[in-house]
Amino acid sequence: MEKSIQLNKNDLITYPIAEIFHSIQGEGAWTGVSAFFIRLAGCNVGCPWCDQKESWKHKTFPKYSSKTLAIEAHKANASIIVITGGEPLMYNLFPLTNALQNLGMQVHLETSGSYPFSGNFDWITLSPKPFKIPHESIYDKASELKVIVANQKDFDWAEEQKNKTNSQSINFLQPEWNSDISSSLIYNYIRKHPEWRISLQTHKFLGIR
Repeated sequence: MEKSIQLNKNDLITYPIAEIFHSIQGEGAWTGVSAFFIRLAGCNVGCPWCDQKESWKHKTFPKYSSKTLAIEAHKANASIIVITGGEPLMYNLFPLTNALQNLGMQVHLETSGSYPFSGNFDWITLSPKPFKIPHESIYDKASELKVIVANQKDFDWAEEQKNKTNSQSINFLQPEWNSDISSSLIYNYIRKHPEWRISLQTHKFLGIR
């Protein structure tokens, strides 16, 4: 029997949404899994190689309630729900994650960690950026650490971040898509540092979102 959708005051809280869509998780530990993405608009990190720069300005996007987002996610019948951005921790995520989990969905977070942690999640991907240092509240909650590598100096940042996360976190290095050297740098680095894994943006190879 499907769970009924009941309204409460938290369901009326709204979020600026850049897009919602059903695809597969293209990166990290859950690569290949059916995933419904909720991309929140707004970001304060400003990565020069970001592939979602259009989502930075949150005021230009429509707002949707927690209830509406939960209903749309439930319809998709995906294995996981991924809250991403932008930078989703700009907002209080407890109302949204509660609405999703109340309908029995598995909720994941993708974050740079640049704001204090909020929400209830089944899996947390921390992708820290040196352009905006993560808030200390995120490190012990990370299920996986995913560091983008564009050049050699990024490995120092990756190691610094790994040393701050909990010991159960899975550690990924991901090539910067537009870099000609990052893939080979990561390949050589992981052979010498087996505690790391490589994460590839498989959705881009497949030509999908």
